[in-house]
This record gives sequence, structure tokens and C-alpha cells, in this order.
Amino acid sequence: MARQRKKSDRPTKICAVCGLSFTWRKKWEKNWDEVRYCSKRCRQRKSSAAG
Repeated sequence: MARQRKKSDRPTKICAVCGLSFTWRKKWEKNWDEVRYCSKRCRQRKSSAAG
């Protein structure tokens, strides 16, 4: 069985809309490189932030 990482050892990114830091989640395991937004709300607001 694989060892789990501590929460403090998980990779982080900065949200493209709100600028807050967010950490890796299990549901993003397969596409972590494509994740740009911290939440559904930020993903929906991406078009208004670009303008």
C-alpha cells in the first residue's frame, strides 16, 4: 500500500481568478496539470476576470 502524503507536503497552485492558493485534491489526481481554478465559482467567473 502506498504511503500518504502529509497535507503540508501536497502541491499547491494559485487560482487564476481570485489569486488564492489551493492544494492538490484526490479528484484532481489525473488532471492536476490542467487545473487552474480553486472552485466552481472561480471557473464560472473566468470570463469576467479576463475582461
